[in-house]
Amino acid sequence: MRSKLEKLMPWKEPGKGDKDPWKSDGQQPPDLEDIFRNMSKRLQSLFGGNGGGNSESSRSDSGGSGSGSIVSLMLLLVVFWVGWDSVHIIDEAEQGVVLRFGKYVRTLEPGFNVTLPRPFELLSKVNINNVRVVEDRGHMLTEDENLVEFTYKVQYRINDAQFFLFNVRDPELTLRQAAESALRESVGTNSLDAILEGNARTQVRLETQRVLQETLDLYAAGLAVTEFNLVDVNVPMQVRESYSDVIRAREDRERFKEEARVHANSVIPEARGAAARIEQEAAGYKAATVALAEGEASRFTSVLTEYRMAPQVTRKRLYLETMESVLSRNKKVFLDVESSGNILYLPLDQTAVDSGASRIIPPLQGQNSGIQGNNDRNKPRGKAREARQ
Repeated sequence: MRSKLEKLMPWKEPGKGDKDPWKSDGQQPPDLEDIFRNMSKRLQSLFGGNGGGNSESSRSDSGGSGSGSIVSLMLLLVVFWVGWDSVHIIDEAEQGVVLRFGKYVRTLEPGFNVTLPRPFELLSKVNINNVRVVEDRGHMLTEDENLVEFTYKVQYRINDAQFFLFNVRDPELTLRQAAESALRESVGTNSLDAILEGNARTQVRLETQRVLQETLDLYAAGLAVTEFNLVDVNVPMQVRESYSDVIRAREDRERFKEEARVHANSVIPEARGAAARIEQEAAGYKAATVALAEGEASRFTSVLTEYRMAPQVTRKRLYLETMESVLSRNKKVFLDVESSGNILYLPLDQTAVDSGASRIIPPLQGQNSGIQGNNDRNKPRGKAREARQ
């Protein structure tokens, strides 16, 4: 068993000796004083010191030179550390805030800057160009006392590193609370329908951003709001179905209004056209009636003038014209009995109305005894008789 273990140990291989790593074999670890002494000699040689000398003098002065080398090394480290901790390069997108014993002293602009080393002065770099985002949600009451759920996002950046670090304890929490307060104020002045339909959403967003920036400036938080967005606006889940019914009813109302508007747009022009036509017809009838009356008056004036000049002739002419006008509208035919003869009567006016009806008056003969007897009986009554159609 032992022989097998020895085979597994590499230091037991032939030609390599028996070097057991767990045995010190009388060797001591390097002395720290020797290490510092060597480093001191090297530093002295770098700075122009004499790193040589006999070994006896070095051994005799080993106590004093060892302590001096350690002090020199410590001074060198302090100088190196002061240079390293005092020089700072501020990036273009940053501002450096300097604290002296925990109190604000100044703000460093981008570029090469120098401060006292720690713990005298402490430098904190703050990125002022980086745009940060805060997203939150909340339930708020509208002007008509309806509950609405908002999901909003605020984009902001730091415009003053000193105010951001020291004026408020938690800038992000302050921003969240100020944004919620500003949004509640803006939502409380608008109705639910206006917010959900999008008419007032832009106004709410702009008003909230303005109030939020004014609040942050009042707190001197050192933050500048670059954008305020409403990610989602909706009613709570418990009443969403009922509100969907309200939305559908509102859409039906708008549709009915649009249909009524289209019908009115089609009916009103027709009514206006009919009214205009009636007005024009009335105006035409008025003009025709006035013209006819004026013509009759003018004709009567001319007849009166003629009558005054020749009363007998004018009276007879008026009588004949009147009789002609009256008898032309009468359906009776008057014949002279003394000059009786064969007469053929054609009722052309009735033929135009009724194409199939045409009546012919039988001829009147003077030699007919019946007609002659009637004529003899009618003679004492006058010279004319009526013959009906």
